Amino acid sequence: MDATLYVIATPIGNLEDLSPRARRVLSEVGTLIAEDTRVARALLSGIGVPAPRIVAIHAHSSEKDIRDAVERLAGGERCALITDAGTPGISDPGAHFLDRAYAALPGLHVVPVPGPSAAATALSVSGFYADRFLFLGFPPHKKGRAAFFKEVVAADETVVFYESPHRIEKTLDALAEALDATRRICIGRELTKVYETIVRGPVAHVLEVVRAAPLKGEFVIVVERAGR
Repeated sequence: MDATLYVIATPIGNLEDLSPRARRVLSEVGTLIAEDTRVARALLSGIGVPAPRIVAIHAHSSEKDIRDAVERLAGGERCALITDAGTPGISDPGAHFLDRAYAALPGLHVVPVPGPSAAATALSVSGFYADRFLFLGFPPHKKGRAAFFKEVVAADETVVFYESPHRIEKTLDALAEALDATRRICIGRELTKVYETIVRGPVAHVLEVVRAAPLKGEFVIVVERAGR
């Protein structure tokens, strides 16, 4: 019997965004491969699904941890992969695990169970063209930071990236220096959650709003494409 792995998108905040199909699969699998077991248990408790065996696979997992998880698949267990929030493999270790599983199990049957993505959610409310967009993850903290913002400025596509609350002002300052004054951005904070905030306009305006009332939570930044 070929091994089956479900790749399940989880809510980025609001549990009501979990699809009925995702809920059903989570209730049926024998092993859940999760980025953080505590977050996974909280999710399952929140949706009223009994917790199966949960195996942690994250950025610091050992080769043995990954091999053991792959062996569970090889043994015929129905397994599902989730990350802390959103769609696996976007900005988390999910892609690394999948790559290893594909290599070890030529007959692996991977079943996507789609759902939320912070990048797609922010694009949907930005009002910027998203027929072509460039996703850049998180900006580098130090080395490569200047090159990162040069790439943002030069992009012919709408650009999407993430930023932490600790560096949001520093990043907006960098964008204000790099972008034309009329080029607009849209930031989303705590998307789908209680304190969801969306601010759109020239960087100077967005920076003014953020400085007036410091905002906590993870950010998604959407930058209008050059020349629009």
